[in-house]
Amino acid sequence: MSTHEEELPGYDVIIVGGGPAGLSAALILGRCRRRVLVCDSGRYRNEAAHAMHGFLSRDGIAPSELRRIGREQLRPYGVEIREVTVADVRRDAKRFEVTLEGGERLLCRKLLLATGLVDRLPDLPGLEPMYGKSVHHCPYCEGWEVRDQPIGVYGQGCTGILMAVNMRTWSDDVVLFTDGPARIPKSEAQRLERHGVGVREERIARLEGRDGMLERVVLEDGSSVERRALFLKTTLVQGSDLAKKLRCKVTDAHGVETADKHEETTCEGVFVAGDASRDVLLAIMAAAEGADAAFGINCALQEEDLA
Repeated sequence: MSTHEEELPGYDVIIVGGGPAGLSAALILGRCRRRVLVCDSGRYRNEAAHAMHGFLSRDGIAPSELRRIGREQLRPYGVEIREVTVADVRRDAKRFEVTLEGGERLLCRKLLLATGLVDRLPDLPGLEPMYGKSVHHCPYCEGWEVRDQPIGVYGQGCTGILMAVNMRTWSDDVVLFTDGPARIPKSEAQRLERHGVGVREERIARLEGRDGMLERVVLEDGSSVERRALFLKTTLVQGSDLAKKLRCKVTDAHGVETADKHEETTCEGVFVAGDASRDVLLAIMAAAEGADAAFGINCALQEEDLA
């Protein structure tokens, strides 16, 4: 920690991440008269999505519009928002020193990580322009929009089988593409057959369509399967390494682990909310976790203030 830390700007809370979790926490903390800074890197997991679903009162809203409304509602409470990436963070016994990209250093009493996750997409020719339009990772977010249409599922092993069976909730026409020999156990093959899920084990040559809308999955043997949407499980990684730098415990599933209620991590004074915690990955859940974390943060600050 700097020997001149008393000269650095100080906040009650610095929130790293300006999505639903970070903005929701900032709203609660602003109303608690806390000095709050939100650092928004401008990178969002749902950047490819045109609409956000399952968020009560905001179903179908563009993610960017939700963020705009959220920021606007923070103005009366004096919450500061900066378009900046947090490059590093250190702590001493009582405070955190946050270093912004560019070198500026700030102090805060509590830290909230709302840094989200990053999806690593499989290497499928034609996938990128379709992602967020007709290729999706979340059936709860996009399943309704393609209900009763021919749906494909990309995946292998238990993950692919489970998603393929679950997609029968939205369509009777589901095909599992394993992109190579699947070696599906007999019991699982019978399960897929019982639920009417087709299986194609040929290698995928490419996805074809127009204007981002999937029309067919082309296989390496030259055949193709007409589909209107493809769902897949992405590889998820933390959107920031700050939790590891602070030596918070990160689970095998790459989620930042909470130690107790109200989203506090195993590192005292550090809280986590949203997809970074790897709970149910829905925007409305992220917002709820942000509010819960804000409650825990304010309670901790009250205890310090009244001690």
